[in-house]
Amino acid sequence: MSDRESGPWDADEPHPETERVDLGGMRLPIGPGFEVQLNVAGEQIVGAVVLVNESALQVHAFAAPKRSGIWEEVRAELTRELTAAGGSCEERQGPFGPELAAEIQQDGAKQPVRFIGVDGPRWFLRGVLSGRAIADPEAGKVLEDVIRDIVVVRGDQPMAPKEPIELRLPAEARQAVEQQATEEGRAGLNPFERGPEITEVR
Repeated sequence: MSDRESGPWDADEPHPETERVDLGGMRLPIGPGFEVQLNVAGEQIVGAVVLVNESALQVHAFAAPKRSGIWEEVRAELTRELTAAGGSCEERQGPFGPELAAEIQQDGAKQPVRFIGVDGPRWFLRGVLSGRAIADPEAGKVLEDVIRDIVVVRGDQPMAPKEPIELRLPAEARQAVEQQATEEGRAGLNPFERGPEITEVR
C-alpha cells in the first residue's frame, strides 16, 4: 500500500506535509475559505464536513478487515438504501475508482450527490460530495484534493468492520470549549448543544 502516489494516506505511511486539522482518527487538510463542521452521533464525533464555495464534502472513516476492502459491499448497500428511499444511483468510474452518482430525497426535492469510497489498510474512507461540486468540475476537484490529502489514523485497537473511527475536537477547540465552560461555571457544557445539526447521509 505504501507505494501509492496519492492519498488518502494511512498515518503509518510516508505522506506529504500540509496544513491539516487534527481530529484524532482523521487529519483533515484545510485551505483558504474552508469551514469545517463535525458530525455528532450521541456523544461521539463520527465524521466531518468541509464547506467551501457552495460545495460540501462529508467524510467518515470506518474500520475494515485487514485483507479485504469493503467499498464494493458498501456500494451495494448504498444503492439498495437509496433506491428504497426513492432516490436513484448509478456506478461510475471516478478519480478514486468506482463511485456512485446518486440523487437523494431531501426536503421533498432530489439532490444530486457523489459517493466516493477508498479502501485503505484496515480502514475505509467514504466521502459524499454535494452542492456546486457536482456540476462544476473545478469545485469538484478542490474537494477531491481534500480527499487525496486526508490522513486516516486507524490505531491498533480491535474494531469490527464498518465501525466508525471516532474523531475528537482539535486541541484548540477543546481548550476554547473548556475555557467557555469554566467562565460560565458549567463544566458539563456540551459544545454541540446548539451547533448545526447535520443529517447523516448514507
